[in-house]
Amino acid sequence: MPKKKSLSRTGSHPGEKVRMMIPKGRVHQRVMQIAKQIRVDFPEEPLHLVGVLKGAVFFLSDLARAIHGEVSLDFLAVSSYGKDTKTSGQVKLTKDLDVSIEGRTVILVEDILDTGMTLQYLRRIFEQRKPKHLRIAVLLDKPERRIADVHADYVGFTIPNEFVVGFGLDYAERYRNLPGVGILALKPTEKGKRSEV
Repeated sequence: MPKKKSLSRTGSHPGEKVRMMIPKGRVHQRVMQIAKQIRVDFPEEPLHLVGVLKGAVFFLSDLARAIHGEVSLDFLAVSSYGKDTKTSGQVKLTKDLDVSIEGRTVILVEDILDTGMTLQYLRRIFEQRKPKHLRIAVLLDKPERRIADVHADYVGFTIPNEFVVGFGLDYAERYRNLPGVGILALKPTEKGKRSEV
């Protein structure tokens, strides 16, 4: 029988290696807990989950399936990093919502809260659109990197300042499909290429 592969593996590109940080079982368990907490906070409300493309797709999909009751989905996209690890500090909306959020209970779903610039920008836009309630859910929180004064209402895991991939997070569009979250080790000459904020 073949051995099970772990998240730790050498990437398809020379000099890249992923070391497991949070295995898929722990990710799944924590997503279930967040879903339960959201329903405790909003027991009867129809919930409108908005995912930030592309990184939040995996987290949003699992979260939506774990929440009982009425749930609707929408997506938006922003850009800031481009193909560098350092944010420009300017965030712009590249895909807007398909439907209005006015009067709705909205959960803004993001893969990682890093500098906070993206979520600060999105929170400001969302508040102007007058939702009934607005909450932020993030899979990962990296407080050491925070620039903007932003806090998530629901946090999967607080992590150290490491470059992470998997469960939606990428490096040059690779590794999103890894089932857990891992730390990406690169050659010293390589620069990360996170494709969004």
